[in-house]
Amino acid sequence: MSTDRVADMLSSIRNAYKAQLPLVNIPYSGLLVDMCKVLEEEGFIRTHRVTEDGVKKNLVIELKYLDGEPAIRELKRVSKSGLRKYSQVSALPKHYNGLGISIVSTSKGVMTDFSARQQHVGGEVLCTVF
Repeated sequence: MSTDRVADMLSSIRNAYKAQLPLVNIPYSGLLVDMCKVLEEEGFIRTHRVTEDGVKKNLVIELKYLDGEPAIRELKRVSKSGLRKYSQVSALPKHYNGLGISIVSTSKGVMTDFSARQQHVGGEVLCTVF
């Protein structure tokens, strides 16, 4: 496990889809829970929940498949720990001309690029999902 929890979560999801697993179990983080809420609202995952076993908290993500194919085709980390990518509201990227989403961490919370444009806030572009 590295120090970049977001990249670890995205890699775990990608690997679970390749192995056709129904669930992903990753260490808990508040930012990851917020990202899962966005993914669930947008229909990319079925659900997520926080479990606690003793001292450790874990985040369990139930993956979504459509006719045996993963609901997420592409999952890329944009802002990395070595090079943060911030964007103003006017320069927020559109992923696949609006078919995909970008998850943005703003001063008003974690949201999609579309929601950030509606609320007129920019922020750190965490990842893109298609």
